[in-house]
Amino acid sequence: MIKKPIIGVTLDIEKAAKGGYSSEIDWYALRRNYIGAIVKAGGIALPLPHEISCINDYLKIIKGLVVTGGHFDIPPSMYGDESSVHETVTTKNNRTAFEYELVTKSLKKKLPFLGICGGEQLLNVVRGGTLIQHIPDEIDGAVTHEQKTTHDNPAHRIEVLKGTLLHKITRMKEMRVNSSHHQAVKDVGGGLVVSARAPDGVIEAIEDPHHPFCLGVEWHPEYEVSKGDSRIFSALVKACKI
Repeated sequence: MIKKPIIGVTLDIEKAAKGGYSSEIDWYALRRNYIGAIVKAGGIALPLPHEISCINDYLKIIKGLVVTGGHFDIPPSMYGDESSVHETVTTKNNRTAFEYELVTKSLKKKLPFLGICGGEQLLNVVRGGTLIQHIPDEIDGAVTHEQKTTHDNPAHRIEVLKGTLLHKITRMKEMRVNSSHHQAVKDVGGGLVVSARAPDGVIEAIEDPHHPFCLGVEWHPEYEVSKGDSRIFSALVKACKI
């Protein structure tokens, strides 16, 4: 009998007395649907506090990793763009430092990996890639990547590139996805390939074809806007059982 795989999920962190939860000190946060999507697909979700000293111990327990999104950005200094930091950029340096090391070590260990929104961007930076700091300022005629409607509704379509892991998983040439980001992958990092784009050319997914399962998506599949979203989590859990 195959046991359910334990999949690590990174947490967000908020300042004291912010975001509707009253606390005198900083507190961890994670939307329930990240956990729900993993459990529904047959896995066990294990939230991972931002303790760099515990990373090696985490990696002995988990069979896969999901790096979640959040309302913050990766410091431009981490991809060589510190000379012109856009006014919209906000960072959570401790969280990013923890996730950077966690992702680096998990990829070396060949653990199945799914990066969501900021998690996709971090994957690209870990591999030496760069980011668009603010899409409206760099992409003429950009579609709305920060939707105003609730995220259980699609915002725009994406083209899934044939022959990629994403295409194999979703079995879809085109998907309708939600969208909650103002940054995106710019120069693709080493060993990574593009697996989906928005109509304006913005990169919506990247992956490592030489890794057993390494996928980053710019949207939030945990909302299960389409069948393709659910299939991503099912494929992740399946990869964690191998």
